[in-house]
Amino acid sequence: MTWLITGGAGYIGAHVVRAMTGAGERTVVYDDLSTGLGERVPDGVPLVVGSTLDGERVARALADHRITGVVHLAAKKQVGESVELPLHYYRENVEGLRVLLEAVTAAGVPSFVFSSSAAVYGMPDVELVTEETPCVPMSPYGETKLAGEWLVRATGRATGLSTASLRYFNVAGAATPELADTGVFNLIPMVFEKLTENAPPRIFGDDYPTPDGTCVRDYIHVVDLAEAHVAAARALQASPGRDLTLNIGRGEGVSVREMIDRINAVTGHDLPPTVTPRRPGDPPRVVASADRATTELAWKAKHDVQDMITSAWQGWVRLHPGAARH
Repeated sequence: MTWLITGGAGYIGAHVVRAMTGAGERTVVYDDLSTGLGERVPDGVPLVVGSTLDGERVARALADHRITGVVHLAAKKQVGESVELPLHYYRENVEGLRVLLEAVTAAGVPSFVFSSSAAVYGMPDVELVTEETPCVPMSPYGETKLAGEWLVRATGRATGLSTASLRYFNVAGAATPELADTGVFNLIPMVFEKLTENAPPRIFGDDYPTPDGTCVRDYIHVVDLAEAHVAAARALQASPGRDLTLNIGRGEGVSVREMIDRINAVTGHDLPPTVTPRRPGDPPRVVASADRATTELAWKAKHDVQDMITSAWQGWVRLHPGAARH
């Protein structure tokens, strides 16, 4: 098969391309390069520069490269920005998906893997989040991901398209320093940025109902996440007509304070964090049950938090050489 990877020049997308090609699948990257980097695309993998909102360009890419499956990662993904720019997020994430699905079904492409998010759950009041946990997203970003799942599922039912929606939890780490996350929007790079400035990391609230008072999250190594895409793609290939919705996490919670302690240990820093007020909408605990992914895909995360921090730090130091302590 030949898989079109939308957003394949992004942080997660580049890892999915690497995993898919490593598994012997042919890949083509489709990316508008608004946040993606062309240098992340491996030699020999075609890069089509375009937006998913451009239906004609998508249709040409599908035809020119004889695409037989799509992994759709292209999307806007910043929660705070989505609150400020909801119309932009709905246009990019929902309308872009609708245009893409229209081209996919017109071309007769049989398989579609959708990048969703744990943001669809909102503030779940459960120890472990299962796929049956009610979805009550708290941001336009989360809403667009949930609406995307509905759109993907409805299209599959109407057309026979085989579909999988993968709900990512907190993604971290890198396969190689060159593929590291260049954004500073998630906890680990946010802490790295403070340490590089020789400033204390920040904890947003330490009065949550958790063991140490700070938020607890489930972190998944981006390499494991990419392997889940390979497994999902092959599951759809092997069993046409499937409709999967799966959590992609480790099932292990790590608190913000514990994560900062671990980051200090890996990086050689020893800056105790400062506590600032809670951020609106931060749930106390969001930890996945990934049992269904193991059952449906024969997939399980292999990398631990130490691997995530170490590999992410190597990538950070590559971009910020002054961050390394001697």
